[in-house]
Amino acid sequence: MATGRRNTPNNVELGGEHLKKWVINLSKHKLTKPQESILAKGLNFAPSPSKLPYEDYIIATELACRKLNNNNEATVLRSEMAGVLRSSKPPKSNITREERQAINELKNEKSVLVLPADKGKASVIMDVHEYEEKLSEMLNDKRTYETLASDPTQRYKRELVAILSRLKKDGKINRSQYDLLFPTAENIPRIYGTPTIHKPGNKARPIVDYTGTIAYQTSRALADTLSPLVGGTEHHVQNSKHLAEGLAEVMIEEEEIFNSHDVVSLFTNTPIEQTLQVIKSRLENDTTLKERTLLSVDKVLELLQFVLTTTYFLFPGTIYKQRFGAAMGSPVSPVVANLYMEFLEQKAIASAPLTCKPRLWKRYVDDILEIVQKDQVDNLTEHLNQSDPTENIKFTYEKEHEGTIPFLDTLIVRKPDGSVKLLVYRKVTHTDQYLNFNSHHPIHQKLGVIRTLFDRLNSIVTGDADKKLEETKIKEALGRCGYPNWAFKQVKMDKKQAKKPKKKKDTDIQTKGLVVIPYVEGLAEKANRIFRKHGIATAVKPNTNLCKLLVHLKDKVDPNNSTDCVYEIPYTNCNHTYVGETGRRFATRLKEHQKETMRVEKTKQNYTRQTRKQSETEQSKSDIADHAVQQNHLIRDKGLEDEGHVVGKERHNKTAKYQPLHFSSPTPRIHRHFTQLLGNA
Repeated sequence: MATGRRNTPNNVELGGEHLKKWVINLSKHKLTKPQESILAKGLNFAPSPSKLPYEDYIIATELACRKLNNNNEATVLRSEMAGVLRSSKPPKSNITREERQAINELKNEKSVLVLPADKGKASVIMDVHEYEEKLSEMLNDKRTYETLASDPTQRYKRELVAILSRLKKDGKINRSQYDLLFPTAENIPRIYGTPTIHKPGNKARPIVDYTGTIAYQTSRALADTLSPLVGGTEHHVQNSKHLAEGLAEVMIEEEEIFNSHDVVSLFTNTPIEQTLQVIKSRLENDTTLKERTLLSVDKVLELLQFVLTTTYFLFPGTIYKQRFGAAMGSPVSPVVANLYMEFLEQKAIASAPLTCKPRLWKRYVDDILEIVQKDQVDNLTEHLNQSDPTENIKFTYEKEHEGTIPFLDTLIVRKPDGSVKLLVYRKVTHTDQYLNFNSHHPIHQKLGVIRTLFDRLNSIVTGDADKKLEETKIKEALGRCGYPNWAFKQVKMDKKQAKKPKKKKDTDIQTKGLVVIPYVEGLAEKANRIFRKHGIATAVKPNTNLCKLLVHLKDKVDPNNSTDCVYEIPYTNCNHTYVGETGRRFATRLKEHQKETMRVEKTKQNYTRQTRKQSETEQSKSDIADHAVQQNHLIRDKGLEDEGHVVGKERHNKTAKYQPLHFSSPTPRIHRHFTQLLGNA
């Protein structure tokens, strides 16, 4: 992780025509110059932190200690990290004072929303009432959605637990798999929309946030089980590189034409009952299924049917159920939609009349590229629209224009001799906005942007002259985002070095685990060296970004219903505060603490000198009860309900059980493993 001068950007161009593409104001609110300036940096822009994220580094340290399985080494690691945290300071700000103020102004402006565009990476500002009207209009589709009178979460949870318990009892899943799939989190799914500014009317594309919901882990597991079934046909396209390889030898005749078909709203129009039958047939013929799961075909389908038929969500304050189709946002939905499209395309191609049967058919999810006779496009479209037995899947089409047609991010150009050349395609709404070089990201992630764009160039573009032209476009676009010339040279040098045979280093050993830390220039590099010394690999993420700070599209979760959270509870007659974590609802964990502390306080009334001394050497179910016994400190008189509160989110509870700390003030916190870290940091 390089620091210092190498992270210094060129001057970033944030005005003119590019500002109009990067910031699209559809609201009545007039943006100030600093507000425009900060939004023009992109929603993935990370402001440098004004305070060090101590709690995240402590959480990472504790997780690393659990992976070491050596108490002495863990003590050394904590001590080293304490020293680094003690000596580190926040980095220099990468935004102006006016821009930082603009962030606060936009956060506090209740009449508008900041949204990411559905495509193109632009920042869109929309009036709240207009945004809500667009989503409400979509939810008025009675065929697809219905309102519910009550929250079905607990009922659905009981159904899922019953299925999982039966599978565990029958030996189809083991204890660890049961624990992974068990719905500890109980968030109500929430829907939000991203504006489709590339289409007339600026409608919103609906996305359901499934993270932290009862069926999320099951949906992920089903996606892993079903994914190998996708892509086994010659028509499947993985990505643009795969498409380019498939078109390398293609010749098109004079009487033929390139044409593309697009499915209208594939996810919400995927027929669930018919799709389950398609998947059942595929699973019954899958000879490798037993290598991925012990579940029978019927048991996989039982779980899948549960996930696909219990789609519900909150907006705004009203609970809706999706009556038809798959929800965009559920991990298994893309796999399910893909499998139904594979069934449909095989049926459509096999039954197409010879006159309109496409000679080439390449599909990426809901986008299809074909070569067909020029006068048969309408006939082919009519045939496709009659292919779905449920009559739900419908197609629109686009013919090649002046010898060119776009598909994915590739522009296919017909040459006079019938061969094709390929270029990089940029839509009219394409903004040429990439990660701003001044963003508080590690340098290797910024160089990764250059590397990705040049890899795409080399994978897609076919002609040498066109490659040089595309390279110029890349440098100009990234130059406007602040990328200096040395960065391009560095990427080329790294590519040359990668081709040379590598010598085995001492660091080329199997690591004991991985921890994720927020990037803070200087601190992250030091922490990485310490963790690596103890055999722990690190991955870095932005401490925050404009999207997290400004984009708030979903209904807020009641703090008592928060899951996967860090929380704190203060004591009376001392300045200590208990900090813990839970994957379940905060209110549920709070009641458990109440019960435990009431038991301890009741028991203390009957202590003798001997039983008190014995109790001080014992451990209760939580640190909060231990402290009450050992220090004779009680919970504050207001009670847990009034004083306990959520202080942050913790997403590691599915991979490791530990109690992280959250400390942002001088008040000491209680925790078994971090006494030294808190005492010295």
